[in-house]
Amino acid sequence: MSANQSPAGKQPTATYDSAFLKACRREPVPHTPVWFMRQAGRSLPEYLKVREGIPMLESCMRPELVAEITLQPVRRHGVDAAIYFSDIVVPLKAIGIDLDIKPGVGPVVENPIRTRADLQRLRDLTPEDVSYVTEAIGLLTAELGATPLIGFAGAPFTLASYLVEGGPSRNHENTKALMYGDPQLWADLLDRLADITAAFLKVQIEAGASAVQLFDSWVGALSPADYRRSVMPASGKVFEAVAGYGVPRIHFGVGTGELLGLMGEAGADVVGVDWRVPLDEAARRVGPGKALQGNLDPAVLFSTRQAVETKTQEILDAAADLEGHVFNLGHGVLPTTDPDALTRLVEYVHTQTAAR
Repeated sequence: MSANQSPAGKQPTATYDSAFLKACRREPVPHTPVWFMRQAGRSLPEYLKVREGIPMLESCMRPELVAEITLQPVRRHGVDAAIYFSDIVVPLKAIGIDLDIKPGVGPVVENPIRTRADLQRLRDLTPEDVSYVTEAIGLLTAELGATPLIGFAGAPFTLASYLVEGGPSRNHENTKALMYGDPQLWADLLDRLADITAAFLKVQIEAGASAVQLFDSWVGALSPADYRRSVMPASGKVFEAVAGYGVPRIHFGVGTGELLGLMGEAGADVVGVDWRVPLDEAARRVGPGKALQGNLDPAVLFSTRQAVETKTQEILDAAADLEGHVFNLGHGVLPTTDPDALTRLVEYVHTQTAAR
């Protein structure tokens, strides 16, 4: 344990008493903490300026650029946590998978992984593979001070889907064909990806991240029975691998209303909720002992200020009796969102929940 870590866990002492980490630990907070998925980039003009002419994957590998992009929404919006700027396919690229992020499409894998022989291409991830992550987080924690930094990674199911499909997919035909048709190969694939994902999160935590979030963007395509049998063991392995660090572990997926209880059961301390399920109902599905994160529909931010405040208040009211609540959107910031709407939203949540 390094000198700047808290004996109460292994969280950095500078951030330990932050509103965000207190909410994650289900402790009393001075106000409901706010951060936004995809706050680092996308909607900010300053982000578009510094990224101009730089491909996405390359931008994830430049420590000073990563630090600047990660800090931009903290400066502009006054959010309670920073989210490390990266992409879920970065660890796959780092171990040699031939892929690229194509504008307007997303990650595209040159040679999809669909056979047992293909598993050999998924080697272990080492800290040396992502030394730029360690360097960037060092720069960030020096700048952020008492503001926590959230590390993140893609969950095994979503990474497997990209690898098997070869890119984004609406119906996940190839993914499900492999999962149902060769369950042992599928289990071995997710197990390898769990090891890679855990190694990637460990690098971030050891460099100074105060919390981590596992994004399972596509897992809402599965039934609860399929999730429990074919996904939960690998996600659980990731959460267990980083449990000893004592940092909060957040789990989020899209369209996962039927999976919320299982996602908490997989090992998360905080369960992210999309906009489709009210927070009080989500709390019932998840059960006691977990904080919740969410869950304003990102599209609401395109409406009037009054409408945004009305919908936000509905969420705060639904969260009033929760053990812990981190305010967020029900998915990521949309690219054409007015940045000022995000700034006003942070101020509204802080004001409405201050010392209540």
